[in-house]
Amino acid sequence: MEYQQLAPFPQDFLWGSASAAYQIEGAYQEAGKGQSVWDQFVRIPGKTFKATNGDVAVDHYHRYQEDVALMARAGLKAYRFSISWPRVLPTGRGTVNEEGLAFYDRLIDELIANQIEPIVTIYHWDLPQALQDEYGGWESRQIIPDFTAYAALLFERFGDRVRHWVTLNEQNIFITHGYLTAEHPPAVMDAKRTYQANHMANLANASVIKLFHEKGYQGGNGPSFAYSPTYALDADPVNQIAADDAEQLNANLWLDIYAWGRYPKLILNYWAREGLLPDITAADQALLQDPLARPDFMGLNYYQTTTVTANPLVGGVGLTKQNTSGKKGTSQASGVPGLFKTSDNPYMQQTDWDWNIDPEGLRMALRRIESRYNLPVLITENGLGAYDRLEGAGEVHDEYRIVFLKAHIQAIQEAITDGVTVIGYTTWSFTDLLSWTNGYQKRYGFVYVDRDETDEKELNRYPKDSFYWYQRVIRSNGQQLN
Repeated sequence: MEYQQLAPFPQDFLWGSASAAYQIEGAYQEAGKGQSVWDQFVRIPGKTFKATNGDVAVDHYHRYQEDVALMARAGLKAYRFSISWPRVLPTGRGTVNEEGLAFYDRLIDELIANQIEPIVTIYHWDLPQALQDEYGGWESRQIIPDFTAYAALLFERFGDRVRHWVTLNEQNIFITHGYLTAEHPPAVMDAKRTYQANHMANLANASVIKLFHEKGYQGGNGPSFAYSPTYALDADPVNQIAADDAEQLNANLWLDIYAWGRYPKLILNYWAREGLLPDITAADQALLQDPLARPDFMGLNYYQTTTVTANPLVGGVGLTKQNTSGKKGTSQASGVPGLFKTSDNPYMQQTDWDWNIDPEGLRMALRRIESRYNLPVLITENGLGAYDRLEGAGEVHDEYRIVFLKAHIQAIQEAITDGVTVIGYTTWSFTDLLSWTNGYQKRYGFVYVDRDETDEKELNRYPKDSFYWYQRVIRSNGQQLN
């Protein structure tokens, strides 16, 4: 649908940026913090690019005031960050680490003092190692009361100042990469365990949202989903069926549970046929379908779309590893035999990590969420990972990032004109940070942090050209994109 004139962004639109505790904070053994599963996982040879870790990351723990001052200078209206579970509960439950809570008190207060709204992610992948060791983390039902108690601690401590809460960040990623492809902790490759752990995460998410609503905390609460809408390569009906298979297995499997409390029937049939059904009790179904467990908004992390074709059951392509090297063109087709396999899309360019660049896909994602679930959307991540170069004068000329973000913001405005309710847009990320398995070479931020995989240097901060561009976008409430 084309328009002669686009609707404006809402006056209270939350223009911001985002981060995750493990990727920016550092201070991994300071002030009473316990170990997370990532603190151990990164020590496994070959799991991360050049054995990078988050021990120091970009030292946000010690430099948060400097970083918030830069956010204020950029004009951010909101900042989404995660709280490190083992920093506030070193063993995952029980004894509270007051020093950890005090750090987030200071961060939240600093943001508010600079007119920046804090958006808090309760879980962004850093499960306390103690819980993994004790009962297997997300595979155990014990994670449900433990995660709920952890969330309750945060609601009580910070709920007077925080209006938007994200329960789980990219459940689809930390579960599949952790249990299906072994690219994340706990480094398992077992489809049965994947869907059992995923079911436990669904119950934990529902339990926390239900508690939030029962207690009547201010604001809203919802999960953040990494959504890559699926296209068929062409109009061949078998490829269209493959695209629907992929959409149901990779998207509806999670989104339907969040919004409706039930799994797609196609997926239940697939699980039963393959012997992959998780243990679903009557009590589980009651919790998932409880109206109080429905999210107030859907968090959307959008980076790319996926294009697929049919994939034969016999001799078909299985799952392959993602490109973590940054060598363009090294990704291979990946899929599920009998369902789908990925394919190059001739209409799109790719990043150096072989991610499709597709701004219209963001509009598609927003429209699909609106039409299927009728929920407001908070865009919790969107950005370009790229090689940035620091020039001698402390400048970074990242016009490619400006082009990327401009096109995606235009797509958001088109979706708003379509009738989608979009609460805000928090880009990934504000400063450069550790890109989990990709090291420090894959940069996303508006602010360059001078370090690399082998040298922490002085960790100096340098605003990029995109920093000043985003400043103008925010100041004009999205009217000035050049």
